[in-house]
Amino acid sequence: MAFGFHGKILRVDLSNRRISIDEPDEKFYRRYFGGSGFTAYYLLNETKPGIDPLGPENVLVFSAGPLTGVRLPGAGRHSVGAKSPLTNAFGDGQAGGFWGAELKKAGFDAIIVTGVSESPAYLVVQDGKAEIKDGSRLWGRTGKQCIDEIHRELGTNKARVAYIGPGGENMVRYACVGHDLRAYAGRCGLGAVMGSKRLKAIAVMGSQNVPVADADKLAEINRWFAQNRFPSTKGLQQFGTTGLLPMMSDIGGCPTRNFRDGSFEDAVALSGKTMNETILKKTERCFACPISCKRVVEAEGPYPLSADYGGPEYETLGSFGTCCGVSDLVVVSRANQLCSDYSLDTISTGVTISFAMECFEEGLLTKEDTGGLELTFGNGDAMLELIEMIAHRKGIGDLLAEGSMRAAQVIGRGAEKFAIHAKGQEIPMHEPRLKHGLAIGYAVSPTGADHIHAFHDTGFTTEEGIADWRPLGVLDPLELRDLGPDKMRVASYVTNYNHFRNSAVVCTLVPWNILNFVDLIRAVTGWNTSAFELMKQGERVCTMARVFNIREGFTSKDDVVPDRIFEAFTSGPLAGVAIDRDAFQQAVKYYYESMGWNEEGVPTTFKLHELGIPWAKDHLRD
Repeated sequence: MAFGFHGKILRVDLSNRRISIDEPDEKFYRRYFGGSGFTAYYLLNETKPGIDPLGPENVLVFSAGPLTGVRLPGAGRHSVGAKSPLTNAFGDGQAGGFWGAELKKAGFDAIIVTGVSESPAYLVVQDGKAEIKDGSRLWGRTGKQCIDEIHRELGTNKARVAYIGPGGENMVRYACVGHDLRAYAGRCGLGAVMGSKRLKAIAVMGSQNVPVADADKLAEINRWFAQNRFPSTKGLQQFGTTGLLPMMSDIGGCPTRNFRDGSFEDAVALSGKTMNETILKKTERCFACPISCKRVVEAEGPYPLSADYGGPEYETLGSFGTCCGVSDLVVVSRANQLCSDYSLDTISTGVTISFAMECFEEGLLTKEDTGGLELTFGNGDAMLELIEMIAHRKGIGDLLAEGSMRAAQVIGRGAEKFAIHAKGQEIPMHEPRLKHGLAIGYAVSPTGADHIHAFHDTGFTTEEGIADWRPLGVLDPLELRDLGPDKMRVASYVTNYNHFRNSAVVCTLVPWNILNFVDLIRAVTGWNTSAFELMKQGERVCTMARVFNIREGFTSKDDVVPDRIFEAFTSGPLAGVAIDRDAFQQAVKYYYESMGWNEEGVPTTFKLHELGIPWAKDHLRD
């Protein structure tokens, strides 16, 4: 392998304590790239239909991409993937920070973990070698305790550590994989898969550079970015993603009190401005990124906050703040810190708690059920206690650790209408009644509701907004709430582009466009690539994930969103606005057609051939 990759994929068989190295050819890398592309390939080819996501047959994939570890803005990311225990579907989570870049420095492009360790273990990967170590003394430790102990044992704090806390160990279905207490592969319950394998952590460190084809061209692109793109990131530098919250609330797009409302009366109390003026200690950046959008908070008092855990971002401020009706920024930041230590996805944790709060207010849960907790919207103390209970599966926390969909099925009596999810995954902090096309994105997403690879209508309503999409034929702005074929054509383009980016693997906040990526991939790999090839790569990943879900029993009937999303708000900026159910169902069909899928959402045989994956037909039911 010449450039962009090391050409080495580490395999770790925990059942047999066996380590080996695969060396795929260049065509493999060019076809599947890395990141979520690798996850889709290995799930289809190395798991059997119907396996238990928490059983030994599941495959856990940690994967970088061709740009990971190259000194470029946004190139510090990697992905973690497996069959999801939350949705029983394709599972993929993206994480920033430094772990992915360090994996490449350690000499590997990906790690494939199979089997189950007889006793708790952790993995050390360094400069082309790997070792499975006893992790018994780490089991039960929080994220910080785990990392500190591994650093002591290795005699260095330079190792980057992917870990699970008690949430992952106890197989909370939405447990995440944490990285250095700063970055998280948050969605789909991948920390629970790690826990099911009794794999506590993976420490990576190395000294190898990622080989690049044209270092001079990369330097030129970096200079161009500094002059032309970096100025546009001023808001991210100033507030990080926390700057979104008051703006989203003002336009009715901020999920509030379990999506009953779209605006939060105390949004300013949770804003980036308030954070900057109160608990912000400093800002941080991910590997090689100049933007420094990461927040680091610190506070003393009844809800202590340690700078070791960084700070909350928009999704967390929404899920624990507005969605649970809690306006205390310190309490919400404390919730973020607990989820970091316990390895819990803040989106699913917050939305599941807001579900429980609405069930409590509706009389479907009582104090007897909650262990005495007054589980009303706005009760921050109860919210924090419930995080503890979920992570350790104690009391009502054991039920809520299953996620809102499963919990609603157990509670019954109409609780299902309060579970706000798609395919079992809780909906993120972006309101579909503001962005109607986003509802389609949530419905058809292979991972369940996901805001990273979905289409966000608000970015396409102006000439300025569509500027970067003109090379793909998007020449006219789109109406915000339109769900017609023109909108779905663009939605499919954006989805495929985002799946490519999740394979590359590059941060969504860094304003590269498709032509920039052509230049970047050419400079790093030396491939004579094009926008056409990169878009097809993203479509290939999306289609493989779709095939996997069909193989696992999903059909077009699962491409839905909750009934609440079709109900109009009664107050606020979006009062009276609702998504038309018939228009929604027709839009899903438009999306299928644009993707080359039949009316049941199944990729056609020709589409699989066009994408260079004819073998995938063997995974479709006759």
